[in-house]
Amino acid sequence: MTAMTQRTALRNIAIIAHVDHGKTTLVDALLRQSGNFRDTQLTGDLIMDSNPLERERGITILAKNIAITYRAQDGVETKINLIDTPGHADFGGEVERVLSMADGCFLLVDSAEGPMPQTRFVLSKALSLGLKPIVVINKIDRVDRRPDEVLNEVFDLFVELEADDDQLDFPVLYASGRDGWASHAADVKGADIRPIFEAIIAKVPPAAGDASGPLRLRIQTLAYSEYVGRIGIGRVWGGRIATNQQIKLIGRSGERPGKVQQVQLFEGFGRVDAVEAQAGDIVALVGLPNVEIGDSIVDPKNPSPMPTLDIEPPTLTMTFRVNDSPFVGRDGDHVTSRKIRDRLMRELESNVALKVEETTDTDSMRVSGRGLMHLGILIETMRREGYELSVGKPEVVLRKNENGVLMEPVERLVVDVPEANMGAVMELVGLRRGTLEKMDQRSGVSHLQFSIPARGLIGLRTRLMTATAGEAVVHHTFDGYQPAKGEAPGRTAGVMIANMSGRATTYKINELQVRGTMFVGNTDEVYEGMIVGEHCRENDIVVNVTEAKQLTNFRTTSKDAAEVLRPAWKPTVEQALEYIEADEYVEVTPTAIRIRKTMLKEAERKRADRTKVKAAKIEAMAV
Repeated sequence: MTAMTQRTALRNIAIIAHVDHGKTTLVDALLRQSGNFRDTQLTGDLIMDSNPLERERGITILAKNIAITYRAQDGVETKINLIDTPGHADFGGEVERVLSMADGCFLLVDSAEGPMPQTRFVLSKALSLGLKPIVVINKIDRVDRRPDEVLNEVFDLFVELEADDDQLDFPVLYASGRDGWASHAADVKGADIRPIFEAIIAKVPPAAGDASGPLRLRIQTLAYSEYVGRIGIGRVWGGRIATNQQIKLIGRSGERPGKVQQVQLFEGFGRVDAVEAQAGDIVALVGLPNVEIGDSIVDPKNPSPMPTLDIEPPTLTMTFRVNDSPFVGRDGDHVTSRKIRDRLMRELESNVALKVEETTDTDSMRVSGRGLMHLGILIETMRREGYELSVGKPEVVLRKNENGVLMEPVERLVVDVPEANMGAVMELVGLRRGTLEKMDQRSGVSHLQFSIPARGLIGLRTRLMTATAGEAVVHHTFDGYQPAKGEAPGRTAGVMIANMSGRATTYKINELQVRGTMFVGNTDEVYEGMIVGEHCRENDIVVNVTEAKQLTNFRTTSKDAAEVLRPAWKPTVEQALEYIEADEYVEVTPTAIRIRKTMLKEAERKRADRTKVKAAKIEAMAV
């Protein structure tokens, strides 16, 4: 029988929240007031969001570990391993892995918005792992705060997620991460962030484990160094691990021997070399070139592997293929199918929620993920690394249950919108098989909760923004599988397709913009088959956007009318993926995002349409 010992000077805690509820800003305040760092180490805001994409989008994408040594007023020092987690459900694979390294968690909730879809998602994961929660109602300095109602909503959410009695007895703090203070009462402004440190010491269980037992460690995430290669990060659950120790790895690749060249412990933003680590420590292991996420690190003489990681399956899939447009190779350094395949396989090593499958076409691969943002971030990262590729329309992953019934992923959708635009939102969601589950009013804003098939969300955000003049606030998260509800409507408008290569002219854009929204501006290069605008009617039209105005010697007393061009729509990766239909691709390069038809030649598209119509007639006659 093992003897579990508690390390009273060590706490492992994760911080979880919905997107934009101030999680990273609160971590900034903890870092600044910890006394562990020089002022020069803490420059700027959102210190933990070191990835350029994280700073641009204002969200946490990658989980990160830092260590703070907190000195209490009685002089006792405690090391706090703080794990910052993503807030968006599309990065749920990251959340599921790193939460298992913690003993407790901070749940941040906005004092005005209350629990949101991602709040439910991250909290459900934390409760299922048995973590001890501390609720922090953040942004308490907001004018529209409603702390009492939000606290009741949080408690109802705990009950709905079947929290046990110990978890329901959670402490509550009120904080302003931006101003760097916290208190135990909503109407009392705190002096500093110390109450949060004190809550960690008092409420989060000390790290525990059997340091004298067999080695038990599971790799939860990976880091990479140009000097030492792959670095495995995980928590020691039992025994001890030392530098130069012989170990055995057990995982998806089977059992294989290894040697830990260096054990590192987290300190501040970085890691320091250590001779040894024991149960309760979060460590980084150097010198294991073939280590993978989910691998158990055990003693070769007394192997005691950890349970395997259970990650929820992907819900969205799309085709990645080589870029075969006329502009291929102009911008990117990596354009071949081999390089794209190697990059995707390398992504699989650290992105366990991703799935990559070969297809019958050697130039394409099937890539599945947890949502549009999950795959969109991957595509955006690849284009910034110099890759060129074409991406097909996103499709939901359907599956059958044990009774043979076809099931589809369903999402919980929350829309906050001014009362005047509520009808338009309900109509758009209803057309996509969404059902209203809850509605309430908050200071002139309607808070609507829907259940909607995941495929109904593709392209919905853009339409909601258009219908509400950009005032809708939209959030959604995966809510499970339900029987398929039939087809959802696609794009209602047709597109304008270029019929030749060249540069777009002001004269032709001015003539075409009355027929829809243009995707190209003056002098932008286009090619045959590229989509240059959205048509105001349902049908596609072929246009010559490169035509120049004919110059003649004919003169009139009146001057030519001034040509005023509306700004062209330049979509992001996710916006373009939401927009396209099954016969279209998004062309992604380091400098451009274009939308095109899969068949560039007009004659080929017409031939394919005739074949489709003929096949439909034959099928109808057979019925």
